[in-house]
Amino acid sequence: MNITLQRCSAQHSSISDRPLATLRELSLTVTSGEQLAVIGPSGAGKTTLLLLLACALKPSGGVLQINDTNPWALPAKSLRHLRGQLFLAPQVPPLPPRQRVVTAVLAGRLPHESLRASVSSLFYPTDIPLAELALAQFDMTGKLFERVDRLSGGERQRVGLARALASQAKLFLVDEPLSALDPTRAEQAIKSLTTAARARGATLVTTLHHVEMALRHFSRIIGLRDGALAFDLPAAQTTPEHLHQLYDQHLDELTGTAPNVYDEGFAEPLAIRPVAMQCR
Repeated sequence: MNITLQRCSAQHSSISDRPLATLRELSLTVTSGEQLAVIGPSGAGKTTLLLLLACALKPSGGVLQINDTNPWALPAKSLRHLRGQLFLAPQVPPLPPRQRVVTAVLAGRLPHESLRASVSSLFYPTDIPLAELALAQFDMTGKLFERVDRLSGGERQRVGLARALASQAKLFLVDEPLSALDPTRAEQAIKSLTTAARARGATLVTTLHHVEMALRHFSRIIGLRDGALAFDLPAAQTTPEHLHQLYDQHLDELTGTAPNVYDEGFAEPLAIRPVAMQCR
């Protein structure tokens, strides 16, 4: 899917109507099949951007186009059809606690099924091999018939990602997919996401606080700060200076340090560029 934002502004509010994050006149173009990572400190507008792209949040200004069409100018039925081609995976998957894993994964197919098939699937899952295949990408096949409330936080997050792979989406919008995963699982998850998106020619936009993971697995990096575009660069051209400026005054968000360790592509040790560690 092709995406174009032209001076888009948007505001995402909490239940209390207190503004959480705002996008300010953001212009961006994403081509079909492209994969990019969005990074930036807390409150930068990363989640707001995903909600905007998912057609879950209407721009307060500017124009959003998906495949050269303004989704908010479409009739309600056409908008629902468009949303069925998108998959938004929130950081905390909305999984009913008493639901079985197989049902949770196959829920990714619901936008493309009839009401009768959807209801039937709740009691008698109809495509168990599909669920197994999706779960296998995250080493979760052994949990196929487990109840969601018996899973760890990391396991629930992997179920949410497996649901994305089970969908027929042409645009994956994934919010902080690695937050509950250990380094080994995180590496496996991001590889599975990027490989699956590439295999089906789908567009992938993900927010990441694991900056080093973003630089290693994505060719394009979008830096957001205070709701505005800080930079839009190839990963190879994203320097420690760019990262320092992006996370300036947000160093308290660091979750760890790695002194005297070098990353591929950088000439400076992580000890003198702490923002390259796990930042939100």
